[in-house]
Amino acid sequence: MLKKALTLCALATCLPVSAAELEVEIEIPRLNVAEYHRPYVALWIEQDNQHIADLNVWYDQKMNNNEGEKWLKDMRQWWRRSGRSLEFPVDGVSGATRAVGTHTVNFSSDSAALKPLKAGNYELLVEAAREVGGREIMRIPFSWPAQTTQSASVQGSNELGRITLTVTP
Repeated sequence: MLKKALTLCALATCLPVSAAELEVEIEIPRLNVAEYHRPYVALWIEQDNQHIADLNVWYDQKMNNNEGEKWLKDMRQWWRRSGRSLEFPVDGVSGATRAVGTHTVNFSSDSAALKPLKAGNYELLVEAAREVGGREIMRIPFSWPAQTTQSASVQGSNELGRITLTVTP
């Protein structure tokens, strides 16, 4: 009996465990401007217009005297909802600005940001602001946890290109 129980336990630990995942593709477009600066970008989750979790904040972390933090408030909505109460850099959230192109970030259900999510309807928000440039914010609704794979895209008009969210069970 004990041998059978141990065998079952060993098998259970070898089987793959499926974890829900949230994947975000963010396109940073090439802009034809005289003075180009990479955009600062914030990704976060809201439910009923209430901040739930920060996923990523991309900003210039290498400026002298933490000067890059000064411009975070240009991402106005994110700053009001969450940013002003944070100490930077935020472990697992802060990252460097990204170059022109498409960038993919993944979050599993056991990540610090997604672990506390209860079943329900949420929105992914992506906000970008650029020095000597504009700002743009986009929203994509999603359900958590996903029963089937969900995918949705929105198209930015200036600071952001296409944003695609894929949620897998």
